[in-house]
Amino acid sequence: MPFEEAVELVGQVVEAVGIGVIVLGAALATGRFLLHLRGREPWQRTYRIYRRGVGQSILLGLEFLVAGDIIRTVVIEPTFRSVGILAVIIAIRTFLSLELELEIEGRWPWQRATRPDLDDDDDPAGR
Repeated sequence: MPFEEAVELVGQVVEAVGIGVIVLGAALATGRFLLHLRGREPWQRTYRIYRRGVGQSILLGLEFLVAGDIIRTVVIEPTFRSVGILAVIIAIRTFLSLELELEIEGRWPWQRATRPDLDDDDDPAGR
């Protein structure tokens, strides 16, 4: 297998992992949400935990998708056009990541947590 084909395959696998992370994470968050609905937990807390779980899976999946784009674009065809397109894709995905972080945590990633209701007491493991 030539080098370019191997790198293309690796890039596709990394992107597939990203998609899988998003789908699996959303499914797990939904399952946990449904279990919490059956319990006696307050609706707002249950909903906040659900949104956080879905958002975290999207953020992690986006990281894999960006990595796959970098692998496939820079290694296989490093032209000014392909690198420019990659830069735009990464900029859009970075913007989405920052917006999701703001939505999930209620603050920018570089700010300290100031809201006690958004502490890590909503541990995804349910502890």
